[in-house]
Amino acid sequence: MTIQIELNPEVMERLAAEAEAEGIALEEYAERLLREAIATHAEPQGQRSVAELHAMLAGIAEGSEKLPKVPTSAFTRESFYEDRR
Repeated sequence: MTIQIELNPEVMERLAAEAEAEGIALEEYAERLLREAIATHAEPQGQRSVAELHAMLAGIAEGSEKLPKVPTSAFTRESFYEDRR
């Protein structure tokens, strides 16, 4: 399959310079970049298992023990909108 795209001169120059630095043809380098970009955007695999969900939440919470302890009473509607009077 062939795809044609218009690139501005700055992008074209950078792409050509990086291809040359890699020692490969411009077309080959551009194809590699597209393949890598697609690979980093993995398709959703459906629902997560409970273990996967817990692992994801643990990753999000990592380092949270260093956050200051704030009582829930500090979170009032007024405290969020105090500057909007």
